Amino acid sequence: MTLPMILLLVIIFIAIILFALDALPADVIGIGIMTALVVTGVLTPEEGILGFGSETAIKTLGLLLLTTALIKTGFVQMVTRRIVQGVGDNKNRLFWIVSLGTAGMGSFTSNTASTAFFLPVTLSVSKKLKQHPSKMLMSMAFAAILSSSMTAIATSTNLVVSGLLTSYGLEPMGIFELTPIGIPILIVGLLYMFFIGRKLIPERELEGNNRYLPRDTRYYAEVEIPKKSPWVEKEIQQLGLRDEYDISIINIERPGEGEVKPSGKTRLHAGDQLVLDGCREGIFALNDHKAVRFTSTPEEELPEAIKKKYGMAEVVLLPSSSLVGQTLRGLSYRKRFGIQVLGIQRRGKVLRERLLNERLQVGDQMLIHGDPETIASLENGDNFRIISDTIEEPKNTKKAPYALIIFMLSVGLAAANILPLAISTMIGALLIFVTRCITPAEAYKSMNWSALILIGCMLALGKAMATSGLANYLAGELVAWIGTGHAYLLLGGFFMLSMILTQPMSNQAAAVVVLPIAIETALQLGLNPRTFAMMIAVGAATSYITPLEPACMMVYGPGNYRFMDFVKVGSLLTLLIFGISMLLVPVLWPF
Repeated sequence: MTLPMILLLVIIFIAIILFALDALPADVIGIGIMTALVVTGVLTPEEGILGFGSETAIKTLGLLLLTTALIKTGFVQMVTRRIVQGVGDNKNRLFWIVSLGTAGMGSFTSNTASTAFFLPVTLSVSKKLKQHPSKMLMSMAFAAILSSSMTAIATSTNLVVSGLLTSYGLEPMGIFELTPIGIPILIVGLLYMFFIGRKLIPERELEGNNRYLPRDTRYYAEVEIPKKSPWVEKEIQQLGLRDEYDISIINIERPGEGEVKPSGKTRLHAGDQLVLDGCREGIFALNDHKAVRFTSTPEEELPEAIKKKYGMAEVVLLPSSSLVGQTLRGLSYRKRFGIQVLGIQRRGKVLRERLLNERLQVGDQMLIHGDPETIASLENGDNFRIISDTIEEPKNTKKAPYALIIFMLSVGLAAANILPLAISTMIGALLIFVTRCITPAEAYKSMNWSALILIGCMLALGKAMATSGLANYLAGELVAWIGTGHAYLLLGGFFMLSMILTQPMSNQAAAVVVLPIAIETALQLGLNPRTFAMMIAVGAATSYITPLEPACMMVYGPGNYRFMDFVKVGSLLTLLIFGISMLLVPVLWPF
């Protein structure tokens, strides 16, 4: 084993640990991998950045632009809401409509996008039917992931696999090449969730009226600022209420002026009537403070008058959010978004203290407070998804038909082999700008750039696997250890390896690490590399046994799940998909 091989193994090992610990955002880890490959000399600088100009990167960019147009024109929101509105009062119908709708959307967009848009309406209808959200949300997330093998554009992992195939001189993955294996996986997966999976999920009661913060820890109180208060003429941000007392000011009534929206720079005046939100200990500690005079007894319910004037909503942080990895303090979130964050729940755990210093993560649920119009405007961005009970139609969908036609045209040209996917999607991107479905500024602001960055960096890792000789070396060792005549054993082993790696790592990273070894192994044994490539594409998308998949992270809190719920339900589903793949992949793509 040469020095570049050893260095590459060390880089991969460190990357796996960083992915598993969720120490940094995935795209940041990707940049670190690419940089390390160049600095250590495993790749030249030109080879390191080659992935960003590759056909795979162009395909991904084009599809991201087309998907953004579908979302920004209101097409996706309109379809998801109308689908769910047809449920009626039948819980079984809810399961099938939501699952098939999510899978259908996920077949042509990312599974995270389909999960994000079905999440609020599913919660709303579940509440209407008096069904615990846990019975639907995991099924919905799993349906989105199951759709990953329906088409080549269902997930960026398939595009990465396709790009690696071309780097070995093989044909790229066809748009519907995976569909014959994707349909059985989807059908069996949904039947499993309907008859078995959802019955394994317990219905845990949410604690109190607030699903984020237990009843005995959050209180509301009305106070008045006396004339001699040390708070008079001070800005709210100077008081240190969050840090010292874990308290927020959520409303101000000022004599002679009426309602004043609180912000960090709001100066307090004598006679101001404040509504406070905070932990019990902080509220009662403030009761002994001479800065305020309590005008009501601290209660666990927000005063009705304030409820009418101000809204409180539940939101989830999306994988596409630019806020991931940042702190609330660093964001100046009150000034930027016009809201207050009252509580955060992360993977089943409530974060009660020092919220301003918490680094935000994908799937974080937040209880926010602010003007109803301000809260509603959050839906227009790509940071939050409101998971409240309202089902509203998008206000303006005039351009939605154009976005849909352009999307279908772009995919159709590639599916019919008239144009390569990279070119057809670029034509589509040009058309969405010409028809003004969205402006370039809107597109660039709303796109999931982290996905594109991660793919470019992961392609550098794939290049390193080949140029360093590590893939060929490991393939030779594998063949020498297992021997010839064990094609099925190798095929199953590569599925399991990619499936295991995809749990802590990103799907793309898992595919990039495993696929070069599998292709080299197939070539050394005189087998069809495509058989192994399709198996790994399926395996890298089989991420059900942990909630670390972004689609699962988004439903973790709203469903009140525990980590072991995914292990229990996802393990059997993984075995079913493994069995289907072992039966059908060698038939559809013979050795």
